[in-house]
Amino acid sequence: MMSAQRDYYEVLGIERTASGKEIATAYRKLAVRYHPDKNPGDEEAIARFKECSEAFEVLNDPEKRSRYDRYGHAGLNGHGGVHHFTDVEDIFSAFGDIFGDIFGSRGRTHRVRRGRDVRAEVTLSLKEAAEGVRKTVEFERHELCTSCEGSGAAPGTKRQTCSYCNGRGQVIQQAGIVRMQTTCPACQGEGSTIAVPCKTCRGSGSILRKVETDVEIPAGVDNGMQIRMTGQGEPSPNGGPPGDCYCVVSVLPHPLFEREGQHLICRVPITYSQAVLGTTLEVPTLGGPRELEIPAGTPSGHVFRLRGHGMRDPRVMGVGDLLVQVAIDVPKKITPEEDELLRRLAELEHKNVAPARKSFFDKVKEFFSPEEEQD
Repeated sequence: MMSAQRDYYEVLGIERTASGKEIATAYRKLAVRYHPDKNPGDEEAIARFKECSEAFEVLNDPEKRSRYDRYGHAGLNGHGGVHHFTDVEDIFSAFGDIFGDIFGSRGRTHRVRRGRDVRAEVTLSLKEAAEGVRKTVEFERHELCTSCEGSGAAPGTKRQTCSYCNGRGQVIQQAGIVRMQTTCPACQGEGSTIAVPCKTCRGSGSILRKVETDVEIPAGVDNGMQIRMTGQGEPSPNGGPPGDCYCVVSVLPHPLFEREGQHLICRVPITYSQAVLGTTLEVPTLGGPRELEIPAGTPSGHVFRLRGHGMRDPRVMGVGDLLVQVAIDVPKKITPEEDELLRRLAELEHKNVAPARKSFFDKVKEFFSPEEEQD
């Protein structure tokens, strides 16, 4: 039986730079090799069959492949990631066209296809993203036409067996000694055609509707994350399970906080006197104001860490921190009294040079002194 999850490129035996065509070719070869019909009762072959199908499902999708290349298997956990196939019929349903070409008529009359996935969008405040929230989202999806009950045929009429393929949905084409089974071009594999199309859906069997539904947003979601709503996608065209709806999260900018992963950053201005003498500040957190001790002699740009006041992450355990960065605020206008006090301070600083300043000016003097000696 299969054990640890292997690299998808290794599973398919391809380079990481492989093209889409090379990926499909490698998968088809492995699918033929490990197909259950060729390996009846072989559990190892079935496990390999599922493994290579999962690898193909990810690497054949540009978005999923990009996430996998950046983050590996962890980048596909939840939120519209990899589809873990539970049985081989699930694989036939997902890749019906491929298996229809390789294995002929196996299961086409027995297999069903999942409905298409759809997309919704939800916008959150930072506080909503931090705490989790229940939201109502609106999106569009095709639903079965009630007039024809999804058949596409006008009420009172029925679909007719395709005369081109005799209802099989596939046809055999032969060129010399090569025989190839392909999808019927007349009925597109359905096995039947519509003589009188339904006027409501124009023969498609479905109509586009706006849908509203509630979605539970977990605490800690970030921009671009996707919430999977199982079964909220479009219905299957032939009685299979419906698709899913992937709700894409967008978090609004916050006037006080910036987010870096699980941490929040808040930049707080302080005065020169507060930095030199020390003070107690009331700083904001998502849970309300909190006192922060600023020790005497704090330099501009220093960062204080308030543990546990950051964000959660639905993919990992724990809560991030709030990073408070202080910066000395230089006023553009001051009062006459402040002007007088600052000038007095400047005189004191000129008479009593601080060690750090003295060291700096000593270095300046040494830097220019060789030239003066040469002159």
